[in-house]
Amino acid sequence: MFKRISFASLLIVSSIWGIVQPVYAQALVPHVLQLDQKQLEEQGLGLAQEAAQLAQFQQYPLALSRAQLASQLAPNNPQVWALLGSLYLEAGEVDPGIQALLKAQSLDQTNESVFFALGDAYFQQEKYDAAIQSIQAGLALKADVPEALFSLGNAYYKLQRYDEAIAQYRKAVSLNDTFWPAINNVGLVLYEKGDADGALKEWQRAVKIDGNQAEPQLAIAIALYAKGDTAQAVSLGEAALRIDNRYGDPEFLQQNLWGARLVNQAKTFLALPQIRNAIAQGSATPEPN
Repeated sequence: MFKRISFASLLIVSSIWGIVQPVYAQALVPHVLQLDQKQLEEQGLGLAQEAAQLAQFQQYPLALSRAQLASQLAPNNPQVWALLGSLYLEAGEVDPGIQALLKAQSLDQTNESVFFALGDAYFQQEKYDAAIQSIQAGLALKADVPEALFSLGNAYYKLQRYDEAIAQYRKAVSLNDTFWPAINNVGLVLYEKGDADGALKEWQRAVKIDGNQAEPQLAIAIALYAKGDTAQAVSLGEAALRIDNRYGDPEFLQQNLWGARLVNQAKTFLALPQIRNAIAQGSATPEPN
């Protein structure tokens, strides 16, 4: 880390380098150490690259400290600020994350990823209108980003603008037909709208794409249980919760955008003895990045 060098230290540096001191009493003009700004920026970019590499291995505290220093050494580089903002968000520090992203945005209005990251940050703050505005601005720069369309759908969903949410999810799937989270969330929206059969079809479609995902399997189980198909529901529910037992927690379900209707039915289903046993035997599977 670069530190300020005091006047006394400058004199020591001068003596080491053999600078001739004045013979007569006169006003002493201190030698000012000139730091090469270009070199500092290069060092900052090197630190940013290290931070990005560490983030790939989920070493977020180490990555964040390097990105913070990089932003000081290369304060006019929008990519450095964007990286810093994203790392703050990974660390759960939403407010400084937003500030860093806004700084990146002020330096470069053409990076759609910054708009998308800001949208996700506003979503975490439950500022859904701001999230929509930011994501839409990013999509105006680059429209074919399934993950951004998915995030936009989530913001509409939280505002209970169900038809708009479904439209964004379907756009995401049209760009990536294996994007099961968007298909899954269409099911969540339909279930809240009272279309249980339509929701089941979407969740079954998601399972067909990836049979190792607990969420759509558990949703199917709960919907079937509500229809009275107890045996099949319990079997599917046990299998889902053994994949990832975090879905046995209603609070976790709400965090994953399960609506009130489905969560209320989930509470009844999760209280069944067989299901409680499956939760105890299950594993907590990390969410993909």
